[in-house]
Amino acid sequence: MEAAIQKKATMFRLSTDLIDRLKEMAKREHRSLNNFVECILLDVAYNEPNDITKAAIDEARSGKLRGTTPVDTSSIEAMFKSAGL
Repeated sequence: MEAAIQKKATMFRLSTDLIDRLKEMAKREHRSLNNFVECILLDVAYNEPNDITKAAIDEARSGKLRGTTPVDTSSIEAMFKSAGL
């Protein structure tokens, strides 16, 4: 028999636009908003890239990757734009 995971209710103030966006994303995955946000936070809090991935990220940011200019990793859109995609 597994021990129950203890949970504590917490309140956050988020923009209404962000909440609406998160609700849409949760609905597409047939999940509750609470479960969706909890999974995102667990992923961010506990999943750290390994050393090989960190090295690849550093290489891309430095511009040493195939002689290209540095890749902007501030957002997906910026990354594609800086990579010429």
